[in-house]
Amino acid sequence: MAQSLLFTVKRHAPEFVKPSKTTPHTIKLLSDIDDQDGLRFQIPLIQFYRYDPNMKGKDPVDVIRKALAKTLVFYYPFAGRLRELSGRKLMVDCNDEGVLFIEADADVRLEQFGDALQPPFPCLNELLFDVPGSSEVLNTPLLLIQVTRLKCGGFIFALRLNHAISDAAGLTQFMSALGEISLGMKAPSIAPVWKRELLNARDPPRVTCFHREYEQIPNTKGTIIPLDNMAHRSFFFGPTELAAIRALLPHHQQQQHSNFEILTACLWRCRTIALHPDTDEEVRIICIGDMRSKFNPPLPNGYYGNVIAFPVAVTTAGKLIENPLEYALELVKKAKANITQEYMHSVADLMVIKNRPHFTVARSFLVSDVSRLKVRDVDFGWGKAVYGGPAKGGVGAIPGIASFYIAFKNAKGEEGLVIPVCLPNKAMERFVKELDNVLKNNINQPTMVDQKSSFIKASL
Repeated sequence: MAQSLLFTVKRHAPEFVKPSKTTPHTIKLLSDIDDQDGLRFQIPLIQFYRYDPNMKGKDPVDVIRKALAKTLVFYYPFAGRLRELSGRKLMVDCNDEGVLFIEADADVRLEQFGDALQPPFPCLNELLFDVPGSSEVLNTPLLLIQVTRLKCGGFIFALRLNHAISDAAGLTQFMSALGEISLGMKAPSIAPVWKRELLNARDPPRVTCFHREYEQIPNTKGTIIPLDNMAHRSFFFGPTELAAIRALLPHHQQQQHSNFEILTACLWRCRTIALHPDTDEEVRIICIGDMRSKFNPPLPNGYYGNVIAFPVAVTTAGKLIENPLEYALELVKKAKANITQEYMHSVADLMVIKNRPHFTVARSFLVSDVSRLKVRDVDFGWGKAVYGGPAKGGVGAIPGIASFYIAFKNAKGEEGLVIPVCLPNKAMERFVKELDNVLKNNINQPTMVDQKSSFIKASL
């Protein structure tokens, strides 16, 4: 990635795009999964598209702007605003105020970004401009889109969505609809379904499962990640890298675990080593997952609300580092196995009973696999995206603790995953070194840093 690449972006004044037809002016309540505190933030996403000579004379800004107005007829809650009721309950005021849209031009060609388009992207703040006053969760546009033309004829589509209204699967559904209507369809192939009441708390609410992911832990050791002096890097994991990690496991276990489980265990361990916590500190891995498949009867096809859970594994830093990789692996597998339909209903009940708490942040590492969402496949007429997915790692209500697993093809044509990681600068140096040791199959049992060390101490 051409990290030193500099270019100028000229933006038109932001405008509001409204549904192209009259839509219902109504109030829609979010579900009790949607409006938890940990989802009250903005999701940034970015797509890069090559020039297509078959689209000569077509302007991507014009095509997408017109399609957006038509798509909002079906997804009209996106054109509204979030309001908060008593008990911190969120609702959408469907008032057709519209979504923010920015037209822009950049004096750069797609090939100047380099062969490997991956986060962090240069000049991201220029490609997804934060319109002043627009980034709050309440009473602001739910969606911001910027389309930036490039000198080569390609373009960049960047988007920011309020997470409270949709998860990654719901966002991909909306983007696919926008692509279909850009291509001339009159309506999306999957009709959007609201029905947020399906994930509301029961009456009376009753917490039936153990939810360590919502434990409120005092941050007594100052171990929340500092937001200054942060390093952003991405790491590619293809067949070679995954095979190197599998080789660290006992032979009989090497084919028993998914790539997600093995990679998550490895990154959690490397990240813990890099951050130098005290041996007795509890550390957590939270495997964010789409739980649509857990429901029987299934949720309606087209449901675009949040259906995600935060299953957690907890251990001490000492145990995680001193034990072999399979120790972390079993913790990850156990956390994933705990999630059921009953678990999701229990979360909704807990939200109502405990005033919609945030998931535990102190010494937590969140991972989210978005590789199967096919967001790269969204086609506005110029073909599939060269890169499509999260614009950066570390995003969230508490920045710096989340990483995404993004489908990616590297410069050699190898399909794999690219994973953005956000860490303090010194910790990032140690993380790179530790991961390099793992991939070279030269892992040593590290010793914990002395508690009086002057190294940066940060959250996991």
